[in-house]
Amino acid sequence: MRDKGADGPLFCFGSSFRIMRDTLMRLLEPPIEALGFELVELEFAQAGRGGTLRIYIDRRADAGGQDDRAAVADWTPGEAGGVPSQGGISVDDCASVSHAVSQILDAEDPIKGHYTLEVSSPGLDRVLRRRAHFERFVGEQVFVELKLPIEGRRRFAGALKSVVGEAIVVEVDGRAHELPLDRIQKARLRPGRND
Repeated sequence: MRDKGADGPLFCFGSSFRIMRDTLMRLLEPPIEALGFELVELEFAQAGRGGTLRIYIDRRADAGGQDDRAAVADWTPGEAGGVPSQGGISVDDCASVSHAVSQILDAEDPIKGHYTLEVSSPGLDRVLRRRAHFERFVGEQVFVELKLPIEGRRRFAGALKSVVGEAIVVEVDGRAHELPLDRIQKARLRPGRND
Protein backbone atom coordinates (compact mmCIF):
# COMPACT_ATOMS: atom_id res chain seq x y z
CA MET A 1 0.00 0.00 0.00
CA ARG A 2 1.42 3.32 -1.01
CA ASP A 3 0.62 6.45 0.98
CA LYS A 4 1.27 9.52 -1.12
CA GLY A 5 -0.51 12.30 0.72
CA ALA A 6 -3.49 14.14 -0.78
CA ASP A 7 -6.86 12.45 -0.63
CA GLY A 8 -8.17 13.86 -3.92
CA PRO A 9 -9.17 11.73 -6.89
CA LEU A 10 -6.29 9.94 -8.57
CA PHE A 11 -7.70 9.67 -12.07
CA CYS A 12 -10.63 11.31 -13.69
CA PHE A 13 -12.50 10.06 -16.72
CA GLY A 14 -11.96 11.77 -20.03
CA SER A 15 -8.96 13.93 -20.86
CA SER A 16 -7.56 13.95 -17.29
CA PHE A 17 -7.32 10.16 -17.35
CA ARG A 18 -5.55 10.19 -20.73
CA ILE A 19 -3.09 12.84 -19.54
CA MET A 20 -2.25 10.88 -16.37
CA ARG A 21 -1.95 7.62 -18.33
CA ASP A 22 0.35 9.24 -20.91
CA THR A 23 2.45 10.77 -18.12
CA LEU A 24 2.84 7.42 -16.38
CA MET A 25 3.68 5.64 -19.64
CA ARG A 26 6.44 8.18 -20.41
CA LEU A 27 7.77 7.99 -16.85
CA LEU A 28 7.77 4.19 -16.52
CA GLU A 29 8.62 2.90 -20.00
CA PRO A 30 12.38 3.70 -19.93
CA PRO A 31 13.23 1.94 -16.65
CA ILE A 32 11.04 -1.06 -17.52
CA GLU A 33 12.73 -1.33 -20.93
CA ALA A 34 16.15 -1.05 -19.26
CA LEU A 35 15.28 -4.25 -17.36
CA GLY A 36 14.55 -6.04 -20.66
CA PHE A 37 10.76 -5.75 -20.54
CA GLU A 38 8.07 -3.85 -22.38
CA LEU A 39 5.35 -1.83 -20.66
CA VAL A 40 2.36 -3.30 -22.50
CA GLU A 41 -0.37 -1.44 -20.67
CA LEU A 42 -1.29 0.21 -17.41
CA GLU A 43 -4.60 0.89 -15.78
CA PHE A 44 -5.87 2.44 -12.61
CA ALA A 45 -8.89 1.06 -10.79
CA GLN A 46 -10.17 3.54 -8.25
CA ALA A 47 -11.82 2.16 -5.13
CA GLY A 48 -13.06 4.48 -2.42
CA ARG A 49 -10.29 6.89 -1.43
CA GLY A 50 -7.57 4.79 -3.04
CA GLY A 51 -7.08 2.41 -5.86
CA THR A 52 -4.84 -0.02 -7.69
CA LEU A 53 -2.25 0.84 -10.33
CA ARG A 54 -1.83 -2.24 -12.54
CA ILE A 55 1.16 -2.49 -14.82
CA TYR A 56 1.30 -5.20 -17.47
CA ILE A 57 4.75 -6.20 -18.72
CA ASP A 58 6.09 -8.61 -21.29
CA ARG A 59 9.53 -9.53 -22.56
CA ARG A 60 10.65 -7.15 -25.26
CA ALA A 61 10.33 -8.77 -28.67
CA ASP A 62 13.95 -7.76 -29.41
CA ALA A 63 15.14 -9.35 -26.14
CA GLY A 64 14.76 -12.81 -27.64
CA GLY A 65 12.09 -14.04 -25.24
CA GLN A 66 9.03 -15.90 -26.37
CA ASP A 67 5.58 -14.54 -25.70
CA ASP A 68 3.37 -15.77 -22.85
CA ARG A 69 1.32 -18.19 -24.99
CA ALA A 70 4.32 -20.39 -25.75
CA ALA A 71 5.79 -20.03 -22.27
CA VAL A 72 2.58 -21.15 -20.54
CA ALA A 73 2.21 -24.09 -22.93
CA ASP A 74 5.77 -25.21 -22.10
CA TRP A 75 5.53 -24.63 -18.34
CA THR A 76 5.71 -27.57 -15.94
CA PRO A 77 4.10 -27.18 -12.49
CA GLY A 78 6.72 -26.81 -9.78
CA GLU A 79 9.34 -25.14 -12.01
CA ALA A 80 11.50 -22.56 -10.26
CA GLY A 81 11.19 -18.85 -11.07
CA GLY A 82 7.43 -18.65 -11.29
CA VAL A 83 5.02 -19.05 -14.16
CA PRO A 84 5.88 -18.98 -17.02
CA SER A 85 9.54 -19.95 -17.12
CA GLN A 86 10.80 -20.12 -20.71
CA GLY A 87 11.05 -16.50 -21.79
CA GLY A 88 7.67 -15.41 -20.44
CA ILE A 89 7.03 -13.37 -17.32
CA SER A 90 7.79 -14.95 -13.94
CA VAL A 91 6.95 -13.85 -10.41
CA ASP A 92 10.59 -12.83 -10.01
CA ASP A 93 10.34 -10.63 -13.13
CA CYS A 94 7.26 -8.92 -11.69
CA ALA A 95 9.04 -8.36 -8.38
CA SER A 96 12.06 -6.78 -10.12
CA VAL A 97 9.88 -4.42 -12.13
CA SER A 98 7.74 -3.61 -9.09
CA HIS A 99 10.84 -2.64 -7.11
CA ALA A 100 12.19 -0.38 -9.90
CA VAL A 101 8.81 1.22 -10.58
CA SER A 102 8.16 1.82 -6.85
CA GLN A 103 11.40 3.80 -6.56
CA ILE A 104 10.41 6.02 -9.48
CA LEU A 105 6.86 6.53 -8.26
CA ASP A 106 8.16 7.44 -4.79
CA ALA A 107 10.63 9.95 -6.23
CA GLU A 108 8.37 11.52 -8.88
CA ASP A 109 5.07 11.25 -6.96
CA PRO A 110 2.78 11.39 -10.05
CA ILE A 111 -0.21 9.89 -8.22
CA LYS A 112 -1.61 11.56 -5.15
CA GLY A 113 -3.36 9.52 -2.48
CA HIS A 114 -3.29 5.89 -1.42
CA TYR A 115 -2.86 3.15 -3.99
CA THR A 116 -1.56 -0.37 -4.44
CA LEU A 117 0.91 -1.24 -7.20
CA GLU A 118 0.46 -4.52 -9.06
CA VAL A 119 2.75 -5.84 -11.81
CA SER A 120 1.80 -8.82 -13.96
CA SER A 121 1.94 -10.48 -17.34
CA PRO A 122 -0.55 -9.20 -19.93
CA GLY A 123 -1.93 -12.74 -20.14
CA LEU A 124 -2.95 -14.79 -23.13
CA ASP A 125 -5.61 -12.26 -24.18
CA ARG A 126 -3.10 -9.42 -24.08
CA VAL A 127 -3.84 -5.90 -25.21
CA LEU A 128 -2.46 -4.77 -28.56
CA ARG A 129 -1.65 -1.03 -28.51
CA ARG A 130 1.20 -0.35 -30.88
CA ARG A 131 2.03 -1.19 -34.46
CA ALA A 132 4.82 -3.48 -33.17
CA HIS A 133 2.26 -5.43 -31.11
CA PHE A 134 0.16 -6.11 -34.21
CA GLU A 135 3.25 -7.03 -36.26
CA ARG A 136 4.34 -9.50 -33.58
CA PHE A 137 0.99 -11.30 -33.59
CA VAL A 138 0.16 -11.49 -37.32
CA GLY A 139 -1.67 -14.76 -37.91
CA GLU A 140 -3.35 -14.77 -34.49
CA GLN A 141 -7.02 -14.28 -33.66
CA VAL A 142 -7.87 -10.77 -32.46
CA PHE A 143 -10.76 -8.62 -31.30
CA VAL A 144 -10.65 -4.99 -32.43
CA GLU A 145 -13.03 -2.18 -31.46
CA LEU A 146 -12.91 1.09 -33.41
CA LYS A 147 -13.60 4.62 -32.17
CA LEU A 148 -15.96 5.18 -35.10
CA PRO A 149 -17.63 2.66 -37.43
CA ILE A 150 -16.20 1.55 -40.76
CA GLU A 151 -18.71 0.01 -43.17
CA GLY A 152 -21.34 0.28 -40.44
CA ARG A 153 -19.48 -1.65 -37.76
CA ARG A 154 -17.11 -0.92 -34.87
CA ARG A 155 -16.21 -4.45 -33.70
CA PHE A 156 -14.18 -6.99 -35.63
CA ALA A 157 -13.20 -10.47 -34.43
CA GLY A 158 -11.07 -12.60 -36.71
CA ALA A 159 -7.60 -13.40 -37.96
CA LEU A 160 -4.98 -10.64 -37.99
CA LYS A 161 -3.67 -11.04 -41.55
CA SER A 162 -1.15 -8.21 -41.87
CA VAL A 163 -0.02 -4.72 -40.98
CA VAL A 164 -0.04 -2.48 -44.06
CA GLY A 165 1.10 1.13 -43.80
CA GLU A 166 -0.82 2.67 -40.93
CA ALA A 167 -3.51 -0.01 -40.84
CA ILE A 168 -4.08 -3.62 -39.89
CA VAL A 169 -5.97 -6.17 -41.96
CA VAL A 170 -8.38 -8.43 -40.08
CA GLU A 171 -10.22 -11.23 -41.84
CA VAL A 172 -13.76 -11.76 -40.59
CA ASP A 173 -15.96 -14.45 -42.17
CA GLY A 174 -13.66 -14.73 -45.18
CA ARG A 175 -13.61 -10.98 -45.84
CA ALA A 176 -10.58 -8.73 -45.23
CA HIS A 177 -11.16 -5.44 -43.42
CA GLU A 178 -8.48 -2.73 -43.39
CA LEU A 179 -8.62 -0.92 -40.05
CA PRO A 180 -6.58 2.29 -39.56
CA LEU A 181 -4.39 2.12 -36.44
CA ASP A 182 -5.41 5.64 -35.38
CA ARG A 183 -9.09 4.60 -35.30
CA ILE A 184 -8.58 1.62 -33.00
CA GLN A 185 -10.06 2.20 -29.56
CA LYS A 186 -8.99 -1.16 -28.16
CA ALA A 187 -7.64 -4.44 -29.42
CA ARG A 188 -6.60 -7.72 -27.87
CA LEU A 189 -5.65 -11.28 -28.71
CA ARG A 190 -8.34 -13.96 -28.65
CA PRO A 191 -6.40 -17.17 -27.95
CA GLY A 192 -8.01 -20.46 -28.83
CA ARG A 193 -10.54 -18.85 -31.17
CA ASN A 194 -10.82 -19.67 -34.86
CA ASP A 195 -13.48 -17.16 -35.93
